[in-house]
Amino acid sequence: MAAFQPSLFDEAFAPTVGTLAPITRLHLTQGAWVDHLPGWLTGCGEVFETLLRVVPWRSEERLMYDAIVAVPRLVHTYGIGQALPHPALEAARVELNQHYFSELGEPFVTAGCCLYRDGRDSVAWHGDNIGRGRRADTMVAIVSFGSDRKLLLRPRGGQTELTLTLSHGD
Repeated sequence: MAAFQPSLFDEAFAPTVGTLAPITRLHLTQGAWVDHLPGWLTGCGEVFETLLRVVPWRSEERLMYDAIVAVPRLVHTYGIGQALPHPALEAARVELNQHYFSELGEPFVTAGCCLYRDGRDSVAWHGDNIGRGRRADTMVAIVSFGSDRKLLLRPRGGQTELTLTLSHGD
């Protein structure tokens, strides 16, 4: 992964959250879907710089394959009722809740932040099962900042993959 190089064109504008319509919905399996909207947040270099500076990033370890391993990224979670570290992120959460509440029946109330520092940081295949628990569908909204990165999706136990490239502000 190359180092992040902000766009001079993007940075001429204050951070702005766009509308979530029209959005591209990709249907997966068993009722699952993913919506993708490139460039949803514009002028987001300032947001990214703020996140790098003010989020209390921490490293973690976890049990994987009978061994304790370092999680290959830095993380932080903003819990229920905690303010997010930039007004644009608060505005994004409001927009997400207005757009998805009637479909999902509940708001987004927490925010997890992951910092992928270089091409060696990553996420292993996993199934998100936090938030609503293991017995209900899980809602996850991702806003990407910095260099492009691939988001790979596949059904549990499946071989077919869907690859989305997430860019700065998607």
